[in-house]
Amino acid sequence: MTLPAAEVTFESLNLHPDLLKGIHDLGFIRPTPIQAQAIPAILQGRDVIGCAQTGTGKTAAFVLPILHRLLQGPQRPHVRALFVAPTRELALQSMQHLKSLSRYVHLKGVAIFGGVPMEPQISALAQGVDIISATPGRLLDHIYSGRIDFVDLEVLVLDEADRMLDMGFLPDIQKILQLLPPKRQNLVFSATMPELILELVHKILHNPVTVQIGQRSSPAAGIRHAVYPVPRHLKADLLAELLRGQGMSSVLVFTRTKHFADRLAQQLTRHGFKVSVLHGDRSQSQRLRALEQFRRGRNQVMVATDIAARGIDIEDISHVINYDIPHTPEDYVHRIGRTARVDATGDAFSLVAPDEEPIVKEIEQALNRTLPRVTLPNFDYKRAGPPRPHEPHRDARHRHRPGPPRHRHHR
Repeated sequence: MTLPAAEVTFESLNLHPDLLKGIHDLGFIRPTPIQAQAIPAILQGRDVIGCAQTGTGKTAAFVLPILHRLLQGPQRPHVRALFVAPTRELALQSMQHLKSLSRYVHLKGVAIFGGVPMEPQISALAQGVDIISATPGRLLDHIYSGRIDFVDLEVLVLDEADRMLDMGFLPDIQKILQLLPPKRQNLVFSATMPELILELVHKILHNPVTVQIGQRSSPAAGIRHAVYPVPRHLKADLLAELLRGQGMSSVLVFTRTKHFADRLAQQLTRHGFKVSVLHGDRSQSQRLRALEQFRRGRNQVMVATDIAARGIDIEDISHVINYDIPHTPEDYVHRIGRTARVDATGDAFSLVAPDEEPIVKEIEQALNRTLPRVTLPNFDYKRAGPPRPHEPHRDARHRHRPGPPRHRHHR
């Protein structure tokens, strides 16, 4: 008999008692919808397709039943579960879930990703691990160096599969799949299901159970949206005004490019704000420090590119602000999913220049709602921008041009 969602508890999922101890220590009472639906199917050994937005608790939805399975089965000398994720942050997130949920369980795991020295990862692998959480490139480096043996592998998880394809990891994923034993349980989690994902799913999953939580391209119910129309040259000033408002305790600001993330962070710092920066050109130590300072509330603002849209797991983000409007409605949903995590509330603000209005219209069509337009009463929207560089006045160009304007080179 299937229990109604409101009556599902972690005890009713029949998880290992040592896992339940860890769950209770963390203060979790009831599973989220993705956990309530996915965990029983994974415990039955079924292949699973999980389609859910960020902030729904999907990492624990696969970590918990995998830990249960490994506890039930015989101990083996080699890797028994493999999580593959598109970013370092997601690889670390899965391993952090593993450690917090398995405090009474003697299972070892390691996160493997690029941008850091190989030696600590080599040492951890040499001592033996049960679970690996990895990004594709660095995982292949270790496999080709003979440091990982998948002979005992029982479960494969592809986490944020659509983002992996967006980032060009499909060839690496195909190489990894060829190196794994054919008999295994396969779990694919993705916020969206484009055609390429469906093709991959049909190739590697056998009679899968599909768990769909919410509508595709549908943001969490607790998010309040607002659009702030503003000339592009005044965006930084308007952002500073917003950040001085009440309740702006933990604000994640998205830009499109790494270069402008750095530039905007410098501008906000000059305005007196404490700012973290997160993007792909930052070293791993810089990224971890930025996340930690933001997570602990030492920095009010984190400026990030889309690498952070699914790659960080921070509770209590009060606001997500789109400094640059994302290219697609799906990216909008992924960005704003960093606030209103697991039934909380949060605000999503978008600073919209006139040329970005068509993208906002696409987002509104996808969400089937009109996003409210907001203006600040005391902000000067008509202020002129700075003069464009390298464009002196026409008369000045002629006045300072030395010698005859033509034929100087043709002596």
